[in-house]
Amino acid sequence: MGDAKYMNKYNNEKMEEECGVFAMYSPVLMTDLAPLTYYGLYALQHRGQESAGMTLCDSFGENRVRHKTIKNMGLVSEVFSVDDLRSYTNNIVIGHVRYSTTGSSNIQNCQPLGGESMMGKISIAHNGNLVNIQKLKEELLEEGSLFQSTSDTELILKLLGKNSKHGIEESIRRTLSRITGSFALVMIINDKLIGVRDAQGIRPLCLGKKDNGIYVLSSETCALDTIGAEFIRDIEPGEFIIIDENGVKSYRFNSSAVKAPCSFEYIYFARPDSVIDGIDVHSVRYEAGKCLYRQQPVEADVVIGVPDSGITSAIGYAEESGIPYGVGLVKNKYMGRTFISPTQELREISVKVKLNPIKKVVEGKRVVVVDDSLVRGTTSKKLIQMLLDAGAKEIHFRLASPIVKSECYFGIDISSKKELIGSVMSVDEIKEEIGANTLEYLTLENLRLILRDNDFCMGCFTGKYPIANANK
Repeated sequence: MGDAKYMNKYNNEKMEEECGVFAMYSPVLMTDLAPLTYYGLYALQHRGQESAGMTLCDSFGENRVRHKTIKNMGLVSEVFSVDDLRSYTNNIVIGHVRYSTTGSSNIQNCQPLGGESMMGKISIAHNGNLVNIQKLKEELLEEGSLFQSTSDTELILKLLGKNSKHGIEESIRRTLSRITGSFALVMIINDKLIGVRDAQGIRPLCLGKKDNGIYVLSSETCALDTIGAEFIRDIEPGEFIIIDENGVKSYRFNSSAVKAPCSFEYIYFARPDSVIDGIDVHSVRYEAGKCLYRQQPVEADVVIGVPDSGITSAIGYAEESGIPYGVGLVKNKYMGRTFISPTQELREISVKVKLNPIKKVVEGKRVVVVDDSLVRGTTSKKLIQMLLDAGAKEIHFRLASPIVKSECYFGIDISSKKELIGSVMSVDEIKEEIGANTLEYLTLENLRLILRDNDFCMGCFTGKYPIANANK
């Protein structure tokens, strides 16, 4: 990891998701499939802003199963041109947006990754993080495998190639039996589109369909909405599907694991207009805001939300409390990838570039500020100071999630408790550190109540993980 990336990580308040995946299968060749994938990835841009890529497959041409991969560092709009994409005729496309957790931020780790095998050409894109990568990599290196990246996605590709003599279905089964962790995969193997979701369902993946028999796979339903596809169902934990000219066929590779989708998808990662495993993200955040007021009522003049993921909870808080909701913070919508600046002065400015208070809304007022989570505390402290400088009389800080105090091993960029303010300070100490008059987190009990059951991974809150020995 480069110095700039390292420093940016430790100065970023939010936890970041590793990536998003999107894929399409058409029974006929099309020129619109790649542009539709572009817009699907655009809808998933919030899941990763470091790089983007897609692999295009023409399985009907003279050179059967032609795979062409386009990828680079940057946002979707920077990597692809819709006009250029229209020059390709294809019937299968897989796409990817990335934020690096395992593997450094460079062009070698951009996805999809691909190669030749006994099954034919393979291209793969992955959202998640493997927890047994070191052991498997050492095994493959001893067998003579060469690695060109530091991404765990390449390891999955190598295992598929190693097992390719067994055919597509068995190769997938054997590969999935060796890997442990979180993964939502989209793959092109020869002339077939494959979707895979890990045994616990930690990372989301859903299936949709457009007119004319076009199938779609996506990390979130919001991307289906964007391209006018109908939601069919979520891919089940421990399931993989194969899509080809005969339609969709489902297979199970693990039915014994305990289902445990990531709770942070609902708190922060997913777009509020997505539905994951039948639960509406918007409703979860709205109810969290209502619960926050009921937990610790406070007298105040205005409720504001931190854009974007804190706004829905702020509206819920305002409606439950009767305190007026106000737009007190403006977010710069044109922020792309950001790197930490070399001087303290420029670092301070970078925070103001992202968010700026509306003085008229907060001046002389007791302000309730609702955010989705508090991770490292650096940005929250600067935000509160900006609101005080704008004339706010009091700041009552509210978090629509429990205290984040443990590592995540499944695709979030929290690898050490030392990064987490909630693991080293009490709530009162955090309140003093960030400069708030009061501080309240959503309780774990209320989060479980809102999510309607306990079958969720809450390891970052509890230190208990759905995969045994994940930290090893």
